[in-house]
Amino acid sequence: MIYFWVAVGGAIGSMARLWLGVKVTLLTGLAFPWGTILVNIIGSLVIGFVATLTGPNGRVVVPVNAQAFVMVGLCGGFTTFSAFSLQTLELARDGRLMHAGANIMLSVVLCLGAVALGHWLAALFGRA
Repeated sequence: MIYFWVAVGGAIGSMARLWLGVKVTLLTGLAFPWGTILVNIIGSLVIGFVATLTGPNGRVVVPVNAQAFVMVGLCGGFTTFSAFSLQTLELARDGRLMHAGANIMLSVVLCLGAVALGHWLAALFGRA
């Protein structure tokens, strides 16, 4: 049954990624992959929050299927590391090395910050 919930979460996450990516691209254009960066930040925030909130020392006990649905399915379908990698390669191959470097730096720094924020928020929630 866990595979079913991962598949459902992955489908929802993938559709949400496409929707948000299109919306951001319509606002910002195609010159820089802002949609991918935003998706990865949000996914990092969510996985950090859920992992801390529902982990071994977390405040909320949930079934393994629910954790897998969110962390493996939803976040796995939503976040876009493969798209990030391809977009970075394309920027570099187009000679836009500053954009490629900015994509790497922004994605790594902001996503690590988001996962830390998610952890902190869940820990704060756990003290309430």
